[in-house]
Amino acid sequence: MPLEDELEPVGLIRQSGVVLRVGRMLLASGGGSYRVRIAMAQVGRALGLDSVEAQVTVNEIVATSRRGPIFRTEVTRSPTIGVNANRMVQLERLCSSLEPGVTAEEVAERLDEIEQTPLRYGTFANAFFTGVACAAFAFLNNGGLVEVLVVLVGASLGQLTRRLLIHRGYNQLGVTMVAAAVASVVYLGIVNLLFVAGAVDSIHESGYISAVLFLVPGFPLITAALDLSRLDFTAGLSRLAYALMIMMSAALSVWGVSAVMGLTPNPAGPLDLGDGQLLVLRLLASALGVLGFAVLFNSPWRVVFAAAGIGMVANVIRLELLDAGMIAQGAAAAAGLVVGVAANIVAPRMRVPRLTLCVPAVVIMVPGASAYRAVYFLNAGETVDALAFGVQASFVVVALAIGLTVARTVTDTSWGRAPH
Repeated sequence: MPLEDELEPVGLIRQSGVVLRVGRMLLASGGGSYRVRIAMAQVGRALGLDSVEAQVTVNEIVATSRRGPIFRTEVTRSPTIGVNANRMVQLERLCSSLEPGVTAEEVAERLDEIEQTPLRYGTFANAFFTGVACAAFAFLNNGGLVEVLVVLVGASLGQLTRRLLIHRGYNQLGVTMVAAAVASVVYLGIVNLLFVAGAVDSIHESGYISAVLFLVPGFPLITAALDLSRLDFTAGLSRLAYALMIMMSAALSVWGVSAVMGLTPNPAGPLDLGDGQLLVLRLLASALGVLGFAVLFNSPWRVVFAAAGIGMVANVIRLELLDAGMIAQGAAAAAGLVVGVAANIVAPRMRVPRLTLCVPAVVIMVPGASAYRAVYFLNAGETVDALAFGVQASFVVVALAIGLTVARTVTDTSWGRAPH
């Protein structure tokens, strides 16, 4: 055997590989860079490593594992960018439960079990609950009963298309454009048929925007904002670029459908409902919207209901503040603070990552409709309208992130410290 083979630190190689595998699995499940580094460090300590340092982007990790005078640096790339809240929960529990002295083989065996865990919801259940979430969006965007029901159908078929194509390995940006086209065309086709038949008085042109809101990249947007708040520019900017590319792909598809159909996605007027009736329906729509997104993210049922409860209260508070005359970004910051405080209290007690509660609860407040309208008017050459919708959407997302960051800083002392 050559001398270099005898001196090869085989133990460190195995330990480093397991640590990197944990980080890659968590990253592919939608975990933020802060949580990925914490998890890798937890596993490294349990395996007997002196330190684990990692640089994380949206789909890549460069990690250095040190043990005594030797170290090993490895690079890995996640093959997919997505969200799997159930896997995040499993990995969180694994990392926090490891005791010093565990072997790399034992950790690898448990990771095999986690990887082999099937998705909690089948293809059709996933598509249906996605449609429920977008139907709730349609009501919150002042859609009537017919529009809500048609959005349910359009969004469900759009998500069904996206899931089938993604699982076959097609390009994510192309799949996003196809899914947006399917959802909006189905919505407009059904509503136009109802209009011609005299079943509805108007087409509710803005309704098809609600049918594509399942394509809003909530996890990347929120984790990008949280990463940037910790001055982690490598992870934050890469996530933000990915989120913007997904939104741009969907928006361009929506614009194409709008141009062919000759429609303008202007906001609908308010519904004619009493105060009490409106409040009850807002509570119901907010809860169903968050519930649908939580299922879309493959969350366990108890996480689904916890997120729905938090998001329901926070979103109705935001809407009531808007009705009282508060600016949109102020109401969003207040709602983000409510979500952040509640999630940071509830998540540790449930032993689940905070993101699994925060993101579904906040996604329903992300102004995806405004972002899509900004791209539509930009393509149409109406720069003033495009800037108005784009700036509004950007400020609201920033405000939501500020609320979440303040809540995390107040409730988690380690988060408030400067990264090192």
